Amino acid sequence: MQLTPIGTIHTPFSKIADMPVQPSGARGVAGRIELLPELAEGLKDLDGFSHIIVLYHFHQVTRANLTVTPFLDPEPRGVFATRAPTRPNPVGLSVLSLKRINGTSLEVENVDMLDGTPLLDIKPYVPEFDQRADVRTGWLEKARGRSLTARSDRRFE
Repeated sequence: MQLTPIGTIHTPFSKIADMPVQPSGARGVAGRIELLPELAEGLKDLDGFSHIIVLYHFHQVTRANLTVTPFLDPEPRGVFATRAPTRPNPVGLSVLSLKRINGTSLEVENVDMLDGTPLLDIKPYVPEFDQRADVRTGWLEKARGRSLTARSDRRFE
């Protein structure tokens, strides 16, 4: 299997340390997605959506760990019970607010990734498809609300 970036995500974050750890902690932080020009046709009708799901490559990750100590908890956890970047396949996911599309440039908000992050895919966020009732959040129940202020450090470099 081989994935090829379809564009680049631009954000104000040039260093991993002190970045928001989730989009909820990056409210209002503006960014831009530059899609490859040859993919412009794929943006047709996306402007009708207020939010998008972006999948991207954690391009600065150099290792994979099956156990990690996440930002929101001091206890080591299995990587698949976290959103830590040091994964066997370093793929990130964020739900961003889509402000406008100008050609192949998408103005977005709530960015929580490094500047220059390779974009893998864009999908529309659809509450009917993506929201669930009766959700359990495991160990994160104790960390509720802390993602609003939590910042990255160097633990996953």
